[in-house]
Amino acid sequence: MAFPGAERFLPDSHDLGDLVEAARTCRGCDLYKAADQTVFGAGSPGSTIMFVGEQPGDQEDRAGKPFVGPAGRVFDRALDAAEIDRELTYVTNAVKHFKFTRAAGQKRRIHDKPSRTEVVACRPWLLAELDAVAPRIVVCLGATAAQALLGSTFRLTRHRGERFDLAADGDVGPDYAVDVLATVHPSSLLRGPSDKRDRAFDEFVADLRMVRELLQS
Repeated sequence: MAFPGAERFLPDSHDLGDLVEAARTCRGCDLYKAADQTVFGAGSPGSTIMFVGEQPGDQEDRAGKPFVGPAGRVFDRALDAAEIDRELTYVTNAVKHFKFTRAAGQKRRIHDKPSRTEVVACRPWLLAELDAVAPRIVVCLGATAAQALLGSTFRLTRHRGERFDLAADGDVGPDYAVDVLATVHPSSLLRGPSDKRDRAFDEFVADLRMVRELLQS
């Protein structure tokens, strides 16, 4: 199914405040119909690192803020371990509305992965955030985020931790000259086998330390 896309809802200005206000009424795809609200990015222009996840979850949808649920708490813990101050980063998602399903007769909302069409429809917001924030490094958390910027053929299992030039290697055109690295989404650490979670967390922290070292190089 094709969607009109977010392009026509973008304001002329790419000031973050203007983008946040405009995104509240985005109808670029059908996900707004069931979600509570648009969940835009959080952070400041000039942040050196921009983290991009897949989409808001249940708690993010209710709060209107990214990465405040269980995965967000894992993310904060990993940032602390890697000695990266979240206050100096910009955090967002490839898709700005929560996509979910419900089991028959249940109220609980269950995460449902956004389709490629929904990711592409929402991408103008992500590119506008790149313009507004102008980070030195973009860190894609999970395959969906990486494919939103680096193309649908990107495979996290093959390219995790590799450094890409978004202008040369990306799927968004030549106007975004910024380094991109991809790692796992912190939610994957919660879903993995309990006896392997400590190792998975340490590997995630190692990826984040690589980002910090790249900034210092």
